[in-house]
Amino acid sequence: MLDIIIQITLVCVSLSMLAFVYRVVKGPTTPDRVVALDAIGMGLVAIIALVSLILDTFAFLDVILLIGILAFIGTVAFSKFLEKGEIIERERDH
Repeated sequence: MLDIIIQITLVCVSLSMLAFVYRVVKGPTTPDRVVALDAIGMGLVAIIALVSLILDTFAFLDVILLIGILAFIGTVAFSKFLEKGEIIERERDH
């Protein structure tokens, strides 16, 4: 029973990933695209977690953690770039 639920969830997450890819390509604004990229990262984490459940292994947990951290850092960097126009603030001589 649990295997069927996991497979249905895997299909639903995969379909949502397709919708996120559409939003990245067609998104009306750049912030929409950034949010869609973050959602793709979280969807990828969910897919890897479901595959880990299907295979009954803990081997992918490090990969999940790494992708989650990288997706978060990427979203923060994109947001900072959109807000201020630069990612790394440097001191300027006056």
